[in-house]
Amino acid sequence: MKYIGTATSRIDGHAKVTGAAKYAAEVKTANLVHGSVVTSTIARGRITRLDVSKALSIDGVIEVLTHLNRPQMPDDDSAYKDDVAPDGSPFRPLYDDRILFNGQPIALVVAEDSEIAQFAASLVRVDYDQEPHVTDVHRRREEPAALKPSAKPGADPFAPPKPRGAAEKAFDAAEVRHQGEYYVPIEHHNPMELYASTAIYEPDGRLTVFDKTQGVQNVQRYLCGVFELAPDRVRVLSPFMGGGFGSGLRPQYQVVLAALAALALKRSVRVVLTRQQMYGLGYRPAMIQRIELGAKADGTLETIAHDAVTVTSQYEHFYRQETGWSGLLYQCANATYAHRLAPLDLPTSCDMRAPSAASGVYALECAMDELAAALKIDPLDLRLRCYSDRDQNADRLYSSKNLRDCYRQGAEAFGWDKRSPEPRSMRDGSELVGWGMATGVWEAMQVPIGVRIVLTANGSAEVSCATSDIGTGTYTIMAQVAADMLGLALDDITIKLGDSTLPQSPVEGGSWIAASVANGIATTSDVVRNELLSLAKQMPNSPLADISSEEVMLADGKLVSKRDSTRAVLVADAMRHGGVDRIEQEKTTRFAKDESRSHNAHSAVFVEVKVDEELGVIRVTRVVSAVAAGRILNTKTASSQILGGVVWGIGMALHEETLLDHTFGRVMNANIAEYHVPVNADIHDIEVIFVDEPDDSINRLGIKGLGEIGIVGVPAAVANAVYHATGKRVRDLPVTLDKLD
Repeated sequence: MKYIGTATSRIDGHAKVTGAAKYAAEVKTANLVHGSVVTSTIARGRITRLDVSKALSIDGVIEVLTHLNRPQMPDDDSAYKDDVAPDGSPFRPLYDDRILFNGQPIALVVAEDSEIAQFAASLVRVDYDQEPHVTDVHRRREEPAALKPSAKPGADPFAPPKPRGAAEKAFDAAEVRHQGEYYVPIEHHNPMELYASTAIYEPDGRLTVFDKTQGVQNVQRYLCGVFELAPDRVRVLSPFMGGGFGSGLRPQYQVVLAALAALALKRSVRVVLTRQQMYGLGYRPAMIQRIELGAKADGTLETIAHDAVTVTSQYEHFYRQETGWSGLLYQCANATYAHRLAPLDLPTSCDMRAPSAASGVYALECAMDELAAALKIDPLDLRLRCYSDRDQNADRLYSSKNLRDCYRQGAEAFGWDKRSPEPRSMRDGSELVGWGMATGVWEAMQVPIGVRIVLTANGSAEVSCATSDIGTGTYTIMAQVAADMLGLALDDITIKLGDSTLPQSPVEGGSWIAASVANGIATTSDVVRNELLSLAKQMPNSPLADISSEEVMLADGKLVSKRDSTRAVLVADAMRHGGVDRIEQEKTTRFAKDESRSHNAHSAVFVEVKVDEELGVIRVTRVVSAVAAGRILNTKTASSQILGGVVWGIGMALHEETLLDHTFGRVMNANIAEYHVPVNADIHDIEVIFVDEPDDSINRLGIKGLGEIGIVGVPAAVANAVYHATGKRVRDLPVTLDKLD
């Protein structure tokens, strides 16, 4: 392979740094007007009066759309269901007078320019019939009758796994026991690009919508349902996206409002949410987790019990497999899980980088660190003693698991053997030094996907798929794989994506797109190669006349025998002789479900913190993340993915927390000045190690995906390092200096 596995710079990088890449709020179109959203100021109740007269009196204001004057919309839930919608009744923007959460969109002011729309929106007056609300997960947890089970064990992919053994009895009999409660607060995604949609009203009444989304076809189907339009009446594009991290898996309400206004006014409309309004969208749900671990004195793990209460909305039941990670990683005969939902008067929670794993593994890995301290065993040694080559939940082997090498290589690079075991025993001047570690795990998923390839006689190819590039480098890896599969130079490959009219693709998330689209390109390339071989065999005295398709490859613009490189035909000659100037093929790749193996990526994270003994200020000074994730397509962009995940994990551990005023059910720090995330001064040395992990069984190219695994384990490793430095165990994130008193 010439390109796969190399450190290739982004092919879209030049367009992004020069401004040539246009995002959803930057598309130019004639006759464009702008919408500004008015949001509710209560968390639960009904609208009794909406006075829009002052807004309408402003020069340049065209219309104020509300539930009272909007165009007709369906009244059944199915019209509002998207591809990844959870159970329940989806939120319907501007549907009726019902208020479900503070910050809910209740009106759209449309004006000739955005400043006029924003000013006029401030003039809309609203009266409410307010009802009691609950936005505090701790308060809801004290009302057991209000909690709802997520699903019965084994009922769906996100349900807790079935218990095994007799966990309670084993815990009572364990020689060493640990019980702990761990809390992860609500966190918001805060991507750099605000959510925005430009709905272009075409002369024939069709809609062309540029939207910030992680799935253009998902949004296209959603809009067709909401507005009862035929599929060919709506086209959705998202060629570039300034960060999503899960917040764009579902269609956000601004795309509905933009399309609604465009259809009502028969004009093109742009709606851009403010940073504050972004906090009225989905979020990582708060989780209260209880972990019980029982072990023998030698560190043999006897029992695991993991209970979680997770936030969702009153109208939808969003959940993920929050507790099952605990029974997956370590050899343990007895395990039990419980997962309940706490419905609150908030928007529905949603996927956020490594959903469920980032939170669930945090609790598990902190508990393992506490167990190691109780056993007086090195934390890394404990994990090695409890190592399992089998998926404990499914009781089957992994297709590959090089976690041992992650531990070894990560520990060697970090210098773990120099760690002094006692808390507060390591210093650097006036600072306490702490070393902590944790394990990471994520699913290696793959989904059906369609890819079209058009190969021309002049030696160039266009590769297209409706998938998105959410900033991870999908353009680049698609080009790398296509170049190798088709035997062309990277510069001869053109990638088209982010368009609902292109071949089928699911939303981009869960680290499944790289594996899926790369193998999809390989599948379609095979068909292109077969067609070329058929043409080559028809040439007079063809050196490939008696060769099968499995015995040839495409390389350097030729069809070449794998066994004898002298037997070759120029692609251009084969096409010219066959009288064709282009070959076009489109295929859908589906992945057989392997019930005999589990497919996961793993990591080992080692962290050094330094804590000012007098002030309590915490600095993460070193991180080593060793990752085993199958074949790495692009070592440059892959390293960036892990670096970004580590930075986010540091933020999750020390900075991020959405603060709610429960009196009003309102987010108090709905901005990126008061919602803290790491900045340059917070980040120091990060080393990424990719551990070799051949895996021919998971898919043809051996790819597992990287987007999520980078964050998993990092918050726990930081928290464990803080304990080692200070002797203070903080179980509720973020770990802030006031909690070290």
